[in-house]
Amino acid sequence: MHFSIPETETRPGEGGNGAYVLRKEYGANVVPAFPPKKIFTLTPAEVEQRREQLEKYMQAVRQDHLLGGSEIFNSFLRKAQQETQQIPTEEVQLEVLLSNGQKVKVNILTSDQTEDVLEAVASKLDLPEDLIGYFHLFLVREAKDGAFSFIRKLQEFELPYVSVTSLHNPDYKILLRKSYWDSAYDDDVMEQQVGLNLLYAQTVADIEQGWILASKEQHRQLKSLQEKVSKKEFIRLAQTLKYYGYLKFDPCITDFPEKGCHVIVGAGNSELNFQVKLPNDQIKEGSFKVTRMRCWRVTSSVPVNNGTSGPTAGKSEVKLELAFEYLMSKDRLQWVTITSPQAIMLSICLQSMVDELMVKKSGGSIRKMFRRRANGALQRSDSQQAVKSPPLLDSPDANRESIAKVSSKLSSVSLRAISHSSSSTDIRANDFHGNFAFEGIGDEDL
Repeated sequence: MHFSIPETETRPGEGGNGAYVLRKEYGANVVPAFPPKKIFTLTPAEVEQRREQLEKYMQAVRQDHLLGGSEIFNSFLRKAQQETQQIPTEEVQLEVLLSNGQKVKVNILTSDQTEDVLEAVASKLDLPEDLIGYFHLFLVREAKDGAFSFIRKLQEFELPYVSVTSLHNPDYKILLRKSYWDSAYDDDVMEQQVGLNLLYAQTVADIEQGWILASKEQHRQLKSLQEKVSKKEFIRLAQTLKYYGYLKFDPCITDFPEKGCHVIVGAGNSELNFQVKLPNDQIKEGSFKVTRMRCWRVTSSVPVNNGTSGPTAGKSEVKLELAFEYLMSKDRLQWVTITSPQAIMLSICLQSMVDELMVKKSGGSIRKMFRRRANGALQRSDSQQAVKSPPLLDSPDANRESIAKVSSKLSSVSLRAISHSSSSTDIRANDFHGNFAFEGIGDEDL
């Protein structure tokens, strides 16, 4: 989970007690220390420092399995969304898109969380309850050609109505799409007609926008199956095609195999697929398996202006980066960085791939992964309990060559929500997402 506090405002006479309630409920030894307040008026630099401290505090609380799922914390997040956007609790109609462009309108409350809205959509579609966990809601941006750019997977504490309306842009939509990666789960979904229809619509859309590759002969076969309305056979054929089940991202920049390369990233099949355009216009393709990623992190940064950053530096566009440490060979780890506005979505994809792998490894069922709330608190099934957030790893050796490479890359920006240190080599352990699915490999496996 990634939190950002992009703006600040002074509100005298107001104060929250959320941190105090957390400490009272769970104890000071469990809850991170809340950033201390100052009595006197803060300078712009101190406001920026406190903003960063609050971001880190929120991140630390959310990463704790007990605290992050508590009703106290999630209630705070729900209220914060409504209060920030000044949206009262009332009944509204929300429009949710399906992959084929069909619109599903549901009556909800502005205070309804993602799970509530998902259940409302499922009810409207007559999707069986035991299939709800196979689907999820995503915040997307619709392009002029009708293609969708994925912003993020809506989190359990989010209020979908608030999330989409607060953007004040009709191009942003909420989309229903399958939430799993392993195509073996398609069989479960296709057992029910509504599930089959949803999966079929998504598969057709992915093929039409070029996410799934097919030859002329395969396109002919697919068209024939469409005309016969043979949905299961259509999906079966699509499962054999390249990039079936992948989520494609907008063109972005990577430093692999060399700095400044343009790349199209696809997420699926427990990997990130790179289609890289080299400086000589040559196209190279390769994949990074999630089981070989030791850890990853998302950073947001702003350009440094005249040696300053923060409020005094003027407004600059925030740059998002996803960096992961990859086992290139038996004894060589290397950092690979992707610079993209969709970095957070990429991180969410990696985490969900790891979660799914761990559920399968523990013998759990994806049918039981759908979260339920009891008395407002988020609950996980037995299979999900085995997929607790991985421990944050120790920071890699700062003297290692791969770290030096990343450090030199980050030295030209001021990191936000990551570290207060001005040192470009200050890469802390708490900034990393550890990977339980990381597997050591030998040279013969590469």
